[in-house]
Amino acid sequence: MRLPRRSRAWLGRRLGDAAYMLLAGRRRMALTNIESAFPDLAPADRRRVCRGSFQHLGLMLVEFASLLTEPPERSLEGIVLEGLDHLQKTMAIHGRALVLSAHLGNWEFLALSHRLMGFPATVVVRPLDAPGLDTLAERLRSRAGVELIDKRGALRPVLGALRRGRLVALLLDQNASRREGIFASFFGRPASTPKSLAVLALRTRTPVVPMFIYRTGIERHRVVIHPPLFVEDAPDAELAVADLTQRCTTAIEAAIRVAPDQWMWIHNRWRTQPLAPVAPSGT
Repeated sequence: MRLPRRSRAWLGRRLGDAAYMLLAGRRRMALTNIESAFPDLAPADRRRVCRGSFQHLGLMLVEFASLLTEPPERSLEGIVLEGLDHLQKTMAIHGRALVLSAHLGNWEFLALSHRLMGFPATVVVRPLDAPGLDTLAERLRSRAGVELIDKRGALRPVLGALRRGRLVALLLDQNASRREGIFASFFGRPASTPKSLAVLALRTRTPVVPMFIYRTGIERHRVVIHPPLFVEDAPDAELAVADLTQRCTTAIEAAIRVAPDQWMWIHNRWRTQPLAPVAPSGT
């Protein structure tokens, strides 16, 4: 995309504004989620966060176009790393790491940023429902230089990637089916959360490194790498999975609170809810 950076940013925000106006159902979903997560926030501030999140998605589209048409090195110039020593120490000791992240900031640029970290990366992905968008996402990730693993049947290739000393990244902030998830508290509400990362961490004794990206300016991003979450010894494997899944969810919530307008509020994160208790017969 050959427009100047400021013009590209203007275009991205206007695309987001158009989506905010036209996608009424998604706008209502986002506003409902924001109200639930931030009940003390004034209505005008909730609308500001909501509109900002739509503008953020518009900016992402423009950045995707740049990544597809320009050398990846140009996009890397706008990324800075914070806390790289946490990852370096983890890799030096354990030789592998599971990366926890979320649909926060430009998460596709987070995949690109592994080139600045010096470690090969693998990303576990769910194919998108729209074939055209899925093809676009695959092109973006291939330009980022990451290995992709389909989450369906991912166990064996993920174990292989860990054995080869790679970073294996999973995004843990979307609703999971009742079969695949475990309930964790997220902004004070039970949210069905994929348990796959915790199961992998426990099975392989691999530390989990939370890692998030934030937009800081026009095509400028900051990747924050946090200290690792270690697997806690527990006599009950299910309790250990639940504990680590909750710690991961708490880390994601804290990251979203830093820049709430950069999270994907249009997703129905709390769609799956705990089943209501069944009343005893005869009552």
